[in-house]
Amino acid sequence: MSWNPVNLLHDRSPEPGPKVVAIGGGHGLAATLRATRTYAAGITAVVTVADDGGSTGRLRAAVDRPAPGDLRTCLVALAAESSVLARAMDYRFAAGELDGHAFGNLLIVALEDTEGDLVAALDQVGELLGAVGRVLPATRQAVTLRAAIRSGDVVHGEQAVGSQSDVSSVSLSPHDATACPEAVQAILEADQILLGPGSLYTSVLAATAVSGIADALAAATGQFVYVCNLNPQVPETVGYSVADHVRALQRHGLTPDVVLYDSDSAGLATANAVSEELGELVSTRAVPGLLAAQSATAHDPALLGAALAELLAHASTGVVLPTAL
Repeated sequence: MSWNPVNLLHDRSPEPGPKVVAIGGGHGLAATLRATRTYAAGITAVVTVADDGGSTGRLRAAVDRPAPGDLRTCLVALAAESSVLARAMDYRFAAGELDGHAFGNLLIVALEDTEGDLVAALDQVGELLGAVGRVLPATRQAVTLRAAIRSGDVVHGEQAVGSQSDVSSVSLSPHDATACPEAVQAILEADQILLGPGSLYTSVLAATAVSGIADALAAATGQFVYVCNLNPQVPETVGYSVADHVRALQRHGLTPDVVLYDSDSAGLATANAVSEELGELVSTRAVPGLLAAQSATAHDPALLGAALAELLAHASTGVVLPTAL
């Protein structure tokens, strides 16, 4: 270990510090990235590219590329606070053929063309934004999300999957999509790997559905943390308990070391009940008050960052944390 875990417990930014990989997509992953900025020295986002809605969906239909939308959102989350370009990345045109398109999506697709490679394009945008970490696709290939429904039907497309309330499992088409090697390397070298929050099936598990990503998670030695959503994702996870989230992960071959959740969140059980339900399956850590002020759904970056730093510090020192604060 090249960093001192004690620094994390005393609010001292370690240099060098822990390498943290966050996996998922959308605004949930962006929230995690903002949290990691408070304690990690090396940050990598591994992002789903299966989105097919909005500006992203229109671009995919036109040029058949990996979805740029979630990649854009993560780049903005890691951008320098003073970046003018970061504000422009989320700008959406309001007229003509570009109506609804996000400028950042167009920039990523354009640079992928000029650079000849998606990762090179993302690195270029990250440099322009002064990003404090790296954003990588789970795969360089254009993929489509598929979901097996409990009725036996199969649903195709991220938007269609997201409208289901009875998903059993998700996969990708093509099924043999190759994992981004840079993402695999980052996972294997990470001190801490974060999954979630975000839409369980269409963001979180969509990113890990790339077989090479799942294999890397199985082989990784870093602390594996699942950050549970503050509220149910309608309709994907309505009625889900924390344990239901963990069972869904396990159906996809994923068992985190620790599940972090907000004990104040609506619809979630008490810390003792969660711990009893999960038994010896995984460790749990309940932290109250993770909801950001003036938000109904978003984690507070500082509070989430402090909780994640504490988990990593105690894992690195061998100290066992209680299940709840």
